[in-house]
Parts: sequence; structure tokens; C-alpha cells
Amino acid sequence: MDIELLALVGALGGGAFGAAIGGQPAFIFTGFCVLVGVALAFAGVEFDFLGTVAFGPVFGPHISFAGGVAAVAYAARKGTMDSGRDIATPVSAPAEPSPLLVGAVFGALGYLCQTFIADVLDGDDWTDSVAITVFISAIAVRLMFGRSGLFGHITPDVRDRGRMSISSDAVWVAHQGPWLQTVVLGLAAGLLSAYFIAAVGETDPDLANSVRTLAFGFSAVSLVLLQFGQPGPVTHHMTLPAAVAAATVLINDGSIALAVTLGVVAGALGALIGELVARVFLIHGDTHVDPPAFAIFAMTSVVLLGESLFA
Repeated sequence: MDIELLALVGALGGGAFGAAIGGQPAFIFTGFCVLVGVALAFAGVEFDFLGTVAFGPVFGPHISFAGGVAAVAYAARKGTMDSGRDIATPVSAPAEPSPLLVGAVFGALGYLCQTFIADVLDGDDWTDSVAITVFISAIAVRLMFGRSGLFGHITPDVRDRGRMSISSDAVWVAHQGPWLQTVVLGLAAGLLSAYFIAAVGETDPDLANSVRTLAFGFSAVSLVLLQFGQPGPVTHHMTLPAAVAAATVLINDGSIALAVTLGVVAGALGALIGELVARVFLIHGDTHVDPPAFAIFAMTSVVLLGESLFA
């Protein structure tokens, strides 16, 4: 396993910084960094900005976002934050340093876990090693700092209406929670993402794979709407699987039409999986378990499995 001491130290800093500004703001920074990284890659810059910054120890979601998730859960357990699911609020506000240290630790653990999955388990050959690390980290946080149990606390009211139903106080993203809304949004986000891949692939198929994070970057940046209290969509678990599916088709000499079609389907499936995971792990729990992370690694695995079967 290729562990770099400098990267590990950077992950400590990335996790602490993610805690200081909040998991969601940290992920928004990831989105901006993705857009910069894609632009630099298109410009022919040799430095791997995407791997080093956007998905590395600085703003890799498995480091900075995961650090923010862990820190707020720990702070809520200590009583210095109201909710362990509040990933939008910085934990530096109570002037209590220990949540920042928890963020740093989980940032380092995220780096080690992702490196193990990618290098030892060849994770990037069968899934998205960053996304699966985010999910594993969140499960560890729930078990360590949560009080609701892995699948959340089920009240009599929830039991009566069904644990998989949503309500005003048990919902992930209220304005996209209904199943039909979820599907339509997934189709639209998948189409947008697949279009980017197709447009680039039509010009230069060799660039199709390098641009697959572009729409993901747009999705992450769009979370600034949620951060400021507006009903913005959460779509990165739709755009990234769509891009992976479309790019995989083009890399294997498939047609533009097939790439776009499978991209749209992957976007819709990512949307459905994300909402399903939210209802299973998140809406009844007291810490944040990230539905998009699960949807991304699950859909990436499906796409890569399909590639190995039909290539």
C-alpha cells in the first residue's frame, strides 16, 4: 500500500479544515476544485490538480467532507452542537478544539482507508474508492458517536406510517424527496452529464474519461444554494454515475447515442438509490450517513461490472 507521509499529514489538515468550515461547505470547495482541475487538464497542465487537491488530501470528500461529518457528530454527542446531522454548520463556532481534532483524525483515516481500497483491493477497478470510503467513514461515525443505532430510531408514529415513508421531520432533501421528483431530476441530471461526455467524446474520444468529473463539479458547486437556505438540488450522485456510464461506452468504441442513453439511465438509477439509502440510513438517524456516496460507489460498480461482462 503506497502511503505517502506528506499526503497523510495533508489529510490531517484537510479533515480539520473540513470540520472547521463544515462538511457541506468543504464539499462545495471540492466542486470548485474539480472545475479548476478539469480546466487545467484540458489546458495540458501536467500537475494532477484533480488527484492532488480536488480528490486528494486537501478537499477529497473522503477527507474534508468526512472530517466535517465526524466532527459535527462528535460535537452533538458532547452537546456543543444541536444536531449531529448538521453538515452545513462549521464546528469551529463553539470555540471547542476537540471536534477539529476529531475531523483531523477522520481525515487521516479516510486517506488510509481509500488508499487501502484503491491499492490493496484494486478498488478503482470495481468501484469508486473515494465514495465507498465516505460511506464507510459515515457508518463508523454513526456507530461511534450516534445514539440512534445504525438504521436510526423508529418511533411509534414512524412504525405506523412505515419507516420508508417521509414526513416533515423525517426527510433528506424535502423538495426532491417524492419518488417521481427524484426520477425526473435523475433523468435531467443524467442527460446533462452524459451530454458533456458525448460532446467531448465526439471531438476527441481520448478526453471523454478525463472530463467525467465535470458535471460532478457543477453538482457540488450547486450545493451553495442549499448552504444559503434555497431549495437547490442534490445531484452529484446522478451526474457522476451518468458520466462514468457514458465515458465507459465511448472508451469501448460505443456510439454517442448509446452513451447518452446509458448515461441518462445511470443518472435516474443513482437518484433512486440515493433516496432509498436516505430512507434506510439517514432520515431516522442522528448522524449524517451520505446517500450520494452510496449511490456513486454502487452505480460505479454496476457500470464497471457491465463493462467487464460486455467488453
